Amino acid sequence: MLDACAELVDEVGYDGLTTTLLAERAGVAIGSVYQFFPDKRAIVQALTLRSLEGYLERLGARLADEDISHWWDAVDAAIDEYIDMHRTVPGFRTLHFGDVVDIHLLDDERDNNDVIVSQLAALLIGRFGIVDAERLQFVLAIAVEAADALIKMAFRRSPDGDRAVLGEAKALIKDYLHHRL
Repeated sequence: MLDACAELVDEVGYDGLTTTLLAERAGVAIGSVYQFFPDKRAIVQALTLRSLEGYLERLGARLADEDISHWWDAVDAAIDEYIDMHRTVPGFRTLHFGDVVDIHLLDDERDNNDVIVSQLAALLIGRFGIVDAERLQFVLAIAVEAADALIKMAFRRSPDGDRAVLGEAKALIKDYLHHRL
C-alpha cells in the first residue's frame, strides 16, 4: 500500500490522494486500507517515516563505506543522498519529509526538519565526536532549512534538479557550516 501511495502522490499530489484511489492502485479492498490506516494522513505519515528510515540507512551506509575523514564530507554525503532520493524514490519529491502535509508529521512535538536535524546531529556526533551538541543542533537547523529550500527550488526548475542551483546549495551549506562549527 505504501508503494501505491508513493506512486499516487507523485501523480495526483497529496490533495488528490484518496483512500479509494489507494485501494484501487494497491489492488486491495478499501476495508484493508482502513484496517491499517485510519485516513490518508496516516498513510502518508507511514510513507514519510519509511522515507526517513531509508534516508538514514542510505546515509549511514555511505558514512560506513566511504573514506570520510571530516564532517564536511559527511555533510556532502547527506546532501547528495537527499538529492538522490528526490530523483529516485517515488513520492519523496512530492512529500519530502512530510512538510507538504503537516510540519509535525514525523513527531507531534517537533517539526519535521527538527527531527531530521536531531538524526543528522547524532550521526555527526557519533562519527566525528563533535562535543558541542547544542551548537551543532542550532547550526544544523539553519543549514537544513536553507538546503531544503534550495533543493526544492532546484527541483522546481528542473525535474532532475537544476545542477547549478544544487551546486550553489552545497557550497552555501558547506561554507556556512565551516564558519559556524
